[in-house]
Amino acid sequence: MTISSKINIKNRRASFEYHLLERFEAGVRLLGTEIKSIRQGKANINDSFCSFIDGELYIRNMHIAEYSHGSFYNHEAKRNRKLLLHKREIKKLETKLQERGFTIIPLRIFINNRGFAKIEIALAQGKKLYDKREAIKERDNKRELARFLK
Repeated sequence: MTISSKINIKNRRASFEYHLLERFEAGVRLLGTEIKSIRQGKANINDSFCSFIDGELYIRNMHIAEYSHGSFYNHEAKRNRKLLLHKREIKKLETKLQERGFTIIPLRIFINNRGFAKIEIALAQGKKLYDKREAIKERDNKRELARFLK
């Protein structure tokens, strides 16, 4: 039995705000009502970030709406959720995070072909204001070129 899912919740501002250096795919430790809400597409990762707590990587400030059919077993909307990675990946991220200017941000939430929720995270470095202006200028040029070619 294959589970085909079209859930793909993205953090659209991530590539505008940060230089994405390296990407990782991480599992997430979720409760039952959380995965049901994600499958309904009711999650938001725009303001979320990742941090280390006692040597383990957690995603913080990720909003997963309460499940509509959940009773008193429902989850908190914004709780810290543990990310599941290999030890070597965790060590690599932890050493990079010690350096100045690096952060770990989530890029998207998706359901893999086995039905598990995964988060694509990236090691990122914040962009300067002139880099953001350059990205806006480049996007406008592409839009003008596409309009001209039609």
